Amino acid sequence: MPRLLPRLTVLFLALACLASPAVAAADVGFKTVSVPDSKGAPIEVGVWYPTDTPAKAPPPNLGDQPLALGAPLAGDHLPLVVMSHGNGGWFGGHWDTAVALAKAGFVVAALTHTGDNYKDQSHATDLVDRPRQLHVLIDYMLADWSDHARLDPDRVGAFGFSSGGFTVLAAAGGELDFGRIPSHCRDHPTHYDCQLLAKVPMNTAQAAAPWVHDSRIRAVVSAAPALGYAFREQTLAGLKAPVQLWRASDDEILPDPFHATAVLKALPAASTEFHLVPGARHFDFLAPCDAWTRKNVPAICNSAPDFDRTAFHRDFDAKVVGFFKAELGTKP
Repeated sequence: MPRLLPRLTVLFLALACLASPAVAAADVGFKTVSVPDSKGAPIEVGVWYPTDTPAKAPPPNLGDQPLALGAPLAGDHLPLVVMSHGNGGWFGGHWDTAVALAKAGFVVAALTHTGDNYKDQSHATDLVDRPRQLHVLIDYMLADWSDHARLDPDRVGAFGFSSGGFTVLAAAGGELDFGRIPSHCRDHPTHYDCQLLAKVPMNTAQAAAPWVHDSRIRAVVSAAPALGYAFREQTLAGLKAPVQLWRASDDEILPDPFHATAVLKALPAASTEFHLVPGARHFDFLAPCDAWTRKNVPAICNSAPDFDRTAFHRDFDAKVVGFFKAELGTKP
């Protein structure tokens, strides 16, 4: 569950059109929205979407892809993908994957998790609240967003990285076995997740709190999921959606076999598409770093010298788009 540092302007995690005649947009629009949350502060959300308006220039802090800011949405019956970032992140953390999906005809809504973002870590271990916030986002996008009538409520997917990787598994029906966390951290006190729990102690009452699941999620992409050891086959039995699961072979933040491998063992093989990325480290799921990031946030630019992060992202984004297109289907 990597913490991404303050003033994060990092390039994080681009492809063919969705095979629907209703979507012929070649450009990507972008806007931010504030989503009301009855149990907390409004949730900051970035939305990428297909548009016919020519994109002019990249906006600040959202990569090098030109976007049409505030442009009208193009298309109808569009699928929706919601995104959950890792510990200490923000809604723009996976801008390039969002752009790739929008170019393929998806609407992408990425939230900044309240209490677990680059500005505020006060609720970083309120694990049950993360999937609840994702549920609030889906509710908003399908019922209250200005273009909600042009979304297809039967085609909703979820993408998550690290803490977000656990979040999307839980939102789609999985649950953690909280009893596994203390013993894991007794045995592995230097692991990132255990160090975070030591700094921000977990409210033990959440172990008895109900999980908020969202049956509208029909497909899940989980990259380097945190807390994999706290899932079991029985606690993932409620997750019926197909899963595309990713693991970095040299993950130094969430080391094997405690996270992605543990999830892989607990998921049904028939509905799981697994990808191991040879030579990759944890932060290689974030997009290639620019000069500012290499200077100011070098910890997330630590690819191995022989690992081509740019080439990997071309493949990663293509496979994520392909998975969601295959699992969510198309409509005329």
